[in-house]
Amino acid sequence: MLPKGFEWVIILIVALLIFGPKNLPKLGKSLGSTVKNLREGMANDDKQDAQDVEAETVIEDSDDAEIRELEAKLAAAKAKKEEADGPISSN
Repeated sequence: MLPKGFEWVIILIVALLIFGPKNLPKLGKSLGSTVKNLREGMANDDKQDAQDVEAETVIEDSDDAEIRELEAKLAAAKAKKEEADGPISSN
């Protein structure tokens, strides 16, 4: 529920008492710039999301290739170790 007429007056009086008449314009300016930055950030976030999806696809493809390469190296190393150990005889 949003504040209405008289409620806004009470909020402004409380803010004036807390922050003082000198700091109230600074507070309003910083609040306005914060809202502006938030809106710009949300607009840029939508654009960035589309770019991130494309970048993630490329990264995942290269990561998958790297993982396959490492798995092949690991399998080759295991096979080489098993050949070096030879058959295990039990006594």
